[in-house]
Amino acid sequence: MNAAPPSQHGGLSDEQRIAWLRLIRSENIGPVTFRELINHFGSASAALEAVPDLAERGGRRIRLTSESDARREIDALAAIGGRFVAPGEADYPAALKSVDGAPPVLAVRGNGKALASPTIAIVGSRNASIAGRKFAMQIARALGEAGFAVASGLARGIDAAAHEASLATGTIAVFAGGLDRPYPPENVPLAERILEAGAHVSEMPMGWEPRAKDFPRRNRIISGMSLAVVVVEAALRSGSLITARRAADQGRLVFAVPGSPLDPRAGGTNRLIKDGASIVTSVDDVIAEIQPMLERPESRPTSAESTGGEPYAEDAEDSDRARIIAALGPTPVAVDEIIRFTGIRPAIVHLVLLELALAGRIERMPGQRVAVTG
Repeated sequence: MNAAPPSQHGGLSDEQRIAWLRLIRSENIGPVTFRELINHFGSASAALEAVPDLAERGGRRIRLTSESDARREIDALAAIGGRFVAPGEADYPAALKSVDGAPPVLAVRGNGKALASPTIAIVGSRNASIAGRKFAMQIARALGEAGFAVASGLARGIDAAAHEASLATGTIAVFAGGLDRPYPPENVPLAERILEAGAHVSEMPMGWEPRAKDFPRRNRIISGMSLAVVVVEAALRSGSLITARRAADQGRLVFAVPGSPLDPRAGGTNRLIKDGASIVTSVDDVIAEIQPMLERPESRPTSAESTGGEPYAEDAEDSDRARIIAALGPTPVAVDEIIRFTGIRPAIVHLVLLELALAGRIERMPGQRVAVTG
């Protein structure tokens, strides 16, 4: 490694920040591939030099984001009072930095105090009942008064109620689009009020209009920055259940508010309880389970630093590359299984998977799994 973690030197330099933004904004480079590249090459600048050749080995040419485009995005974010932060820097949510596939660069805007506070997510139905909204507000207000920030997705219904009730104490809205593209439009006034004591967060580029597939990505950030997720109302097919599943995968606590079996908006929350989520009938239920977590010291990685292990190989034999590709399919498989199945050195397997990811031929998934793209 020739680039130290941001936390060791007080943050990224301007030059490093531009390189990190260029790398994560480049074609076919998501958070996991970004980390693999940093692990391999030691810095974003070195990775940017190597990526074109790696992608061609994988089977295609890809576009790198230019320095001028990165500078323009930094300036556009600064123009609305925002900044880009990396894991280990101030304003990067502490709980999020330990999550598998955490964004290497986050756009943030607003009050850093909220981003530094222990956070609880409250999510639920867009078509919320009056009772559901009232309970969400009650829980959010009480959590704020107890010193927690409240995170949600700025959606209609339960999200908006949770934000509204925690405006004074600090609430965090996670956007599915760029920070200059709050959604839905009717919640723009609420979004502006959030900035007084809270914050906006997004991993998406400035100017990005949210699409349907961006909301599940957004949900992993909501759960990842939080110690727990409280689901107030959710149908059986609901984005809130995606957030709950993400939370469970990330080792977060999941709470659900029980509801009438006659109300379809309670179908998802009642199912979560059957599946092991903790029942919430008051804020005390949440705080009692969260308190022991606050007393444990954190001992997890703080940035996209190298995780060690066997170094990458410089190149792979065509025969090894062919065997690795033949072992892949549309069903996700763990990298360790590929290594065992092929008998090829881990360094070679990781290198070939990196080439294929950059070429857009495989998709990386949580749990160190990969699958051939459609």
